[in-house]
Amino acid sequence: MRRNGGAGGLIGLLALALGLFGCTALAPPETTVAARLAALPARGLALERPVAIRWNDHLVPWIEAETDGDLAFALGLVHGHLRGAQIQLLRLVARGRLSEVAGPFTTDIDHSLRILDFGRAAPEVVRRWPEETRTFVARFVDGLNHSVRHGPRPPEAGLLGLDREPFTAEDLVAIGRLAGTDINWLAYFSLLAERGRPDFARLWQRTLQAGAGQSRLEGGGQAALLGDILSGASRSGSNSMAVAARRSATGGALMANDPHLGLNLPNLWLVAGLRAPSFHAVGMMVPGLPFLAIGRSPNIAWGGTNLRAAASDLFDVAALPATEVRTTEVRIARRLWPDATRTVRTTPFGPIVTDSPLVPEQPGPLALRWVGHEPTDEITALLRAARARDVAEFRDAFAGFGVSPQNMLVADRAGSIAHLYAATLPDRPGPPPDGPVLDAADPAATRPWVRLRDARDLPFTRDPEDGVLASANDRPPPEAGTLGWFFSDDDRVRRLRVRLAAVPRLAPADLALIQADTRSEKAAALAARLLDRIDRLPGGPPEPAFLAPLRGWDGDYRAEARAPVVFEFLLARLVPAVRAAGGREANGNPRGPESGWNFLTAFALADLDALPAERSGPLLRAAVAAAAQAAAPYPAWGDVHRLRAAHWLVNLPVVGGRFVAGRWPVGGSRETPMKTSHGLVDGPHDATFGSMARHVSDMADPDANWFTLFGGQDGWLGSPAYADQIALWRTGRAIRVPLQAATVAAEFPHRTRLEPALRAAAPGI
Repeated sequence: MRRNGGAGGLIGLLALALGLFGCTALAPPETTVAARLAALPARGLALERPVAIRWNDHLVPWIEAETDGDLAFALGLVHGHLRGAQIQLLRLVARGRLSEVAGPFTTDIDHSLRILDFGRAAPEVVRRWPEETRTFVARFVDGLNHSVRHGPRPPEAGLLGLDREPFTAEDLVAIGRLAGTDINWLAYFSLLAERGRPDFARLWQRTLQAGAGQSRLEGGGQAALLGDILSGASRSGSNSMAVAARRSATGGALMANDPHLGLNLPNLWLVAGLRAPSFHAVGMMVPGLPFLAIGRSPNIAWGGTNLRAAASDLFDVAALPATEVRTTEVRIARRLWPDATRTVRTTPFGPIVTDSPLVPEQPGPLALRWVGHEPTDEITALLRAARARDVAEFRDAFAGFGVSPQNMLVADRAGSIAHLYAATLPDRPGPPPDGPVLDAADPAATRPWVRLRDARDLPFTRDPEDGVLASANDRPPPEAGTLGWFFSDDDRVRRLRVRLAAVPRLAPADLALIQADTRSEKAAALAARLLDRIDRLPGGPPEPAFLAPLRGWDGDYRAEARAPVVFEFLLARLVPAVRAAGGREANGNPRGPESGWNFLTAFALADLDALPAERSGPLLRAAVAAAAQAAAPYPAWGDVHRLRAAHWLVNLPVVGGRFVAGRWPVGGSRETPMKTSHGLVDGPHDATFGSMARHVSDMADPDANWFTLFGGQDGWLGSPAYADQIALWRTGRAIRVPLQAATVAAEFPHRTRLEPALRAAAPGI
């Protein structure tokens, strides 16, 4: 009791201290678009020529520069101005330095991040860059650092103790590798918690059959927060659709993208338009990175989804000679607290991740071999992709792209569409038979890493017969080979294809409607099968009024619907009960209910049917009765399923509630096209992961490009563009970001002129 009280007192003292340092963040003064633009450092800049920036009322910048270097500088300056604090925090995470702002509460997280070492390959990546990339990134860093040094200090800087530390090119690579986190890590670490159990072989085969692992770290506290960091920072979900010109109502190919990431503010994307001698495009950028990851040029439109390929392996390195293990002592600076020292060990097979206190303890050391520790080059690939003139050049751009593995879709102005795998992956023969841990002494286990395949070796699809392409993190076809083990259920991609096939000639508005679709056909099928079992119970179905909305349900999770409440509350009572009745909760199983959609569709009814009738009948009847009682206060799905808009500072103790911008009923579910993810539902909850940005482009019209962010462009607390797009998001509206100069001038009325520093006069003048 004394220990808990001391911890509570410590939290309170630190919260008070943080509050005193960060009063501006706790009550940020409201500002205006004009004031935000006036605060941008615009004079005395390291430019060759003046740069023109036009802005719309949502603070979307459209940058026009006379040189590529000046464009890069202006982009860095704008990123720093709009998202400076966010980029600084991304660097702290990527470098394992969170404790510098959070104090001792994140020591174990920092130790874990130092072990994962997102910046490990950065020096070699930078050394290998072609000169065009090296120059562009250097100029971007110059602009970013000018904003850090000379721009206004963000409101949260005092709260977090952020200083004006300059960035390096290596920092940007580390941030990129953080965004490229392997989504499989959480599944691996979750499985490690059960490795050694008598039924582990069955569990591994069950996991492979489901095609998905658990997506969290068990244990709560810092472990849960680390899991949130790894899943929220990575490009771990998305939808992408491409429509060939022959299927388009406009005569041009169409492209639509909606990434799925954490739903915190500020958004993990920002929108920009840009023009220079080598670039002319509009699209979405990751704050702090100098390329358009999703976008459109006069020649092509592109986007992608996480491939969920296995870019990592765990190796048992217990038999490795001591001479092949390098030990380093790292110092973790902690705000308002003494520094800590921790040990990091690395091997030829990667860092020993089981040294992390947040990874389940194992009998021997396990190392993580990850493609992200290799010197692959994503920045060059994406810079070249934005300059591609057609599908073929776009594919060529991704040679050497590594992490995170992506399904990339592209459409060109000739009307073609294509799908490629942008990845560097081990050449695997199949899934490991006994679990995710391989023996480092076994040549067969290490052989796949001898030859790494990239986009040039992986399958490529161009102009399919039906004229459409859809990607939703789904399992690649067998001809692609073994790219991984854990993929999204095919529910979402099947729904995309059904909607695309239903319209003979698709328009941009049709793609926008598909992005907002809240229907799950597998949920409807699972509900019907579950009702069939309930109807066959001796004595007839219990709670007929409660079950009535499920009869004939089409799987639509719209916010106003009652059926999703019935279905989800019933699953939440049934799945844990069936799992316990089947003996899978024995020995304090740390995994808990298998609540992922892959597991539910694969096993929820199969496990129920495997029980003897004398057990399954009463269990099912009890689950219906309990669900009916628990769901009674909630007439509609939106009464329990909410969309919360909150700054990531909401996680702070005591003061976090001040950073909630709003909370609304929302439709969607785990694997609906408009994804708003959740687990088993036992009451009101917030969707914290899902659709959080949208893009649609029509290649028939250079100005037909629409974007929306959940939140806004500006990360500045108190800015009118901080959360102004939420209303657009909720009503299905979007912001047009054109390519033609005349349209830009008409729709982007605010102007900034960046001026070079005066050069010294030549002698004699």
